[in-house]
Amino acid sequence: MDIAFVLYDNLTALDLVGPYETLSWHPAATPHFVAEQTGPVYTDNGLVMHATTTFADLAAPDVIVVPGSSRFVDALEDTVLLDWLRAAHPHATWTASVCTGSTLLAKAGILTGRPATTHWGARELLGSLGAVVSHERVVIDGSVITGAGVSAGIDLGLTLSAEIWGEEAARAVQLMLEYDPRPPFDSGSPDKAGPELMAKVGQLLSPRSG
Repeated sequence: MDIAFVLYDNLTALDLVGPYETLSWHPAATPHFVAEQTGPVYTDNGLVMHATTTFADLAAPDVIVVPGSSRFVDALEDTVLLDWLRAAHPHATWTASVCTGSTLLAKAGILTGRPATTHWGARELLGSLGAVVSHERVVIDGSVITGAGVSAGIDLGLTLSAEIWGEEAARAVQLMLEYDPRPPFDSGSPDKAGPELMAKVGQLLSPRSG
């Protein structure tokens, strides 16, 4: 099973690494870090990732995973990436996105009329691109699965692992990762953060968001 983990300039690393850790462990999985060209790709916080495969060389992966970016507005103008998504999606068993990666799927026409989720800071834009915006953490619609902000990529990966290989397999990888989150603060969503923290974080994200 060829899994395309999509790289592009200024992607958010955890958006991709979470699904990678939950999906790549399976013996049937062949992970590919795919981009316009092979070589180093810089994330939005300066981490260097390495593309091993080009879009041209992986035209029809079985699974596509698209991360978001704090600079996703720029990524929405990446015509090479968008064209590849449009061409590859019909051949994929699953097409997935994490965080603002859903705006890329929407811009490519993949989410038109579909329920989908994203980072809370990009919900309005996602709706303007034709998706039916959900506030759920993970949303499945047919062959498309979307995850909310950054850390939701782990939940998405486990959900997708269960869809592909069964719940027992997904539960096993959850245990291997010791994914038993107990955050020190209860401020991980707009509903819990309160207006002052929302305003502060909103300023940090604007005009980047996601």
